[in-house]
Amino acid sequence: MAEQDEIRSLIDGERGAWQGFLKRYAPVIYGAIQKRLVPAGRAAEAEDVAQDVFVRICNNDFRLLRTYDPQKARFTTWLTVIATSAAIDHLRRGNKPNTPIDDVPEGKLAVPGKEPAWIKIPEGLLSPRQSLVLKLLYDKDLEVADVARLLNVDPQTVRSMHHKALTRLRAHFASDGSPAPGGTGAGDK
Repeated sequence: MAEQDEIRSLIDGERGAWQGFLKRYAPVIYGAIQKRLVPAGRAAEAEDVAQDVFVRICNNDFRLLRTYDPQKARFTTWLTVIATSAAIDHLRRGNKPNTPIDDVPEGKLAVPGKEPAWIKIPEGLLSPRQSLVLKLLYDKDLEVADVARLLNVDPQTVRSMHHKALTRLRAHFASDGSPAPGGTGAGDK
């Protein structure tokens, strides 16, 4: 029953409840994580995964913690399952240890120079305003709000013109057999 009282105190946000929880159960969580990460050679990532477990437990007003049922398992068993699942998820995502950017050779960060393949948009396919919206968004790299201010229209109008222009372009390039923007041909889906 003491565990139930601790859980209730934690959910109710009582002072010191979180510190008490960490002191008592962090070793259980950390141990379960280590059992999965050490054999994978990723023990150094255990703290990150433990933080993920703590976030999972606290999210949405302790929603996950509220699902604990003492009739089904001991609290430490339940925490071990949560921690093990988080460690497995971490390994499946293939998260690699973070290397500080200053330690990465510049050659690995460089992007090979390549001129973009410009697409010739046929005259009359887009309205003058649609063409202008695309130029402002893509060529000038402006935000929707900035384009809306320049054109003295609502941002939703800019989004709508942008969407309609892209729809027309996709339909045109899909129907004439030319490579679609970002694709390799009309058969791309």
